[in-house]
Amino acid sequence: MKVCMFTNTYIPHVGGVARSVSCFEEDLRKRGHRVLIVAPTFHETPKNENRDFVLRIPAIQNFNGSDFSASIPSPFLIHQKMDEFQPDIIHSHHPYLLGDTAMRVASRNGLPIVFTHHTLYEQYAHYVLSSEPMKKFVTRLSTAYANCCTHVIAPSRSIADLIKKRGVIRPISEIPTGIDCESFQKGDGKRFRKAHGIDDDTQLIGHVGRLAREKNLGFLTKAVTTALKQNKKARFLVVGDGPDRKHIEKVFAEDHLTDRLILAGTITGNDLVSAYCAMDVFVFSSRSETQGLVVAEAMAAGIPVIALDASGVREVVSDNENGRLLPEDASPEAFSETITDFFQKPDDKNRWQENALLTARRFDRAKMAMTLSDLYERVLQEKLRAAEEHIGLMNSWENLLHGIITEWDLLSSKVGAIAEAVGLEDNDHSSDI
Repeated sequence: MKVCMFTNTYIPHVGGVARSVSCFEEDLRKRGHRVLIVAPTFHETPKNENRDFVLRIPAIQNFNGSDFSASIPSPFLIHQKMDEFQPDIIHSHHPYLLGDTAMRVASRNGLPIVFTHHTLYEQYAHYVLSSEPMKKFVTRLSTAYANCCTHVIAPSRSIADLIKKRGVIRPISEIPTGIDCESFQKGDGKRFRKAHGIDDDTQLIGHVGRLAREKNLGFLTKAVTTALKQNKKARFLVVGDGPDRKHIEKVFAEDHLTDRLILAGTITGNDLVSAYCAMDVFVFSSRSETQGLVVAEAMAAGIPVIALDASGVREVVSDNENGRLLPEDASPEAFSETITDFFQKPDDKNRWQENALLTARRFDRAKMAMTLSDLYERVLQEKLRAAEEHIGLMNSWENLLHGIITEWDLLSSKVGAIAEAVGLEDNDHSSDI
């Protein structure tokens, strides 16, 4: 089978979607499928990348101050590659930019299109315009896109339930990103500690992820610094990078805890596995996850997790079984107390470690790849029976796009008018001073 995946994020970009695409791509090839990735150009894109497997689209780097790339429309380049590759099925990983292109390619070639709803897009609206109308806009966009696809994949039960409530009526399958559990058993936590100057008896609180606003890191930083003040033997290891790094450094400096903060930066491969293995407990406070991949990865390394009860996380963390799952509205102080309690109850730690390993096995990479491959097969078998429906759905997406563009123009005009009015009001007030 020949599968073409369209994604706005891909290696060397570090993030959940990029990792998911990369893992499934690799595992599908192991199962004998041919896979073509269509993705934007990123800084530090590997020069020796196999062009038979990856088509890079010209893109605007670091869009709007983020670490994302926004692809530039390149229809001739893409159509030429599609004519050469002759895909059997299209798999879109976003509802915009290259997601639009995926829909058009599927329509042009009469192919079924699968869409993975990786992201709660409203949680990322601040990268464009932070407002309630924008959040509603991106939610409607992703829902409308899903309803124009042949099949929708949700990374967790929480997301499947949520998008159904939002109005997705297309068939939905739950397929999380898989984890290579065996590799997480081979990490060298002691070596990682030694390399970063962390003593063996240090109680290491760890976190992995993009350091960005949508990850609720202000909450987590406050909770951890409070816990560190109560426990002189503990330190905080942060793996990842992003715009909130400076804020974390600032808070630790203000609390005179800089020497107990370890910012390891972006780590991948075996070094990342060893970083997980070096931790005693993994802490996570994001409310914007669709799967919480790093939570499952921590458990694959046998590390208990303390997290908030949120989408994508509640499917992995079972309270008092493989860690602690606090209410979503828990305070930083309550989170901090839970961290402190963890180090005071070694018996619970041993039990949670064993259960964490069992939990991680549910996300075995080979099993997830087989599930996705089986889904492709089912979709292709239904292709002929539903060919007319597919074409109708894709045409409806084009019509929707025209309506969405109109709404966007209206929204932009309203925002501009508000900004202008505020500016005039400010000028009026300043003249009175």
